Amino acid sequence: GLARWFPALEVLDVSGAGLAALGAELLELPRLRTLLAKNNRLGGPGALPKGLGQAPLARSLRVLNLSGNRFAELPAALLGLRGLQSLSLGGNRLHSIPPEIQALRSLEFLYLGGNFITSIPPELANLPSLSYLVLSDNKIQSVPPQLAQLHSLRSLSLHNNLLTYLPREILNLVHLEELSLRGNPLVVRFVRDLTYNPPSLLELAGRTVKARNILYAPSDLPENLVRYLSLASNCPNPKCGGVYFDSCVRQIKFVDFCGKYRLPLMHYLCSPECSSPCSSASQSSTSQSESDSEDEAIVAAHRMQKVLLG
Repeated sequence: GLARWFPALEVLDVSGAGLAALGAELLELPRLRTLLAKNNRLGGPGALPKGLGQAPLARSLRVLNLSGNRFAELPAALLGLRGLQSLSLGGNRLHSIPPEIQALRSLEFLYLGGNFITSIPPELANLPSLSYLVLSDNKIQSVPPQLAQLHSLRSLSLHNNLLTYLPREILNLVHLEELSLRGNPLVVRFVRDLTYNPPSLLELAGRTVKARNILYAPSDLPENLVRYLSLASNCPNPKCGGVYFDSCVRQIKFVDFCGKYRLPLMHYLCSPECSSPCSSASQSSTSQSESDSEDEAIVAAHRMQKVLLG
């Protein structure tokens, strides 16, 4: 086998070889750190050798590139490669990212561009070392706010997707140096009161309990109501001080990001009467005329187009 002839092999490149499967002899390479298998025909049930996650290779492998193949889902065997630092599966046929990807705790670089991915699992935020995330050229419609927990993230590529807004939590990515958003239908004007369902009697009661700081113990209420009350979210308007549970107003506003970008971020307000806090980039008071708001939105759109698309 390979190990007999190349016991110290660290880099193996079998790209463009027309392979439909990787042989079991790979498992015998205890020092292999980089495996490049781009542009093959991998993707069937036996594309990866059995026992991959338990082999010595699972501990030694740091870089795996399977881009340009035919994988319709991320192979479960890859989740056992706990030492992996770089994983590339661009240009495949992936429709989703499994939540179990959070098992790859050493991952620093993740390339999943050029697939058919429609959503980002919140579990992606549990990768503490992730610095480069490429999800461009997919069909992603929204970004989970949990991604703001990726404190090591330096580069985020989301161009050519279906994004219309970003979560406001993205402002917490203080170490982000590169953000690519071109080719998305990002909104170019303010949208007020997108949806609003009046609060239920349960929510009104919960809001009252929270607003008036009514004390209660777990023994005072059924377990489901105690759990419900713990899910209260604070209204972002400092002048309001209210809370909401399920019923809220979604509002899109443009804000400055790192002094370079104008981003449409989603705000959640407790009621239509509650105006969101104005940022330096999106000043919009109730006395301001609709035409002034539209003018500001047009300016924001032009600036954003110049910076993000240009």
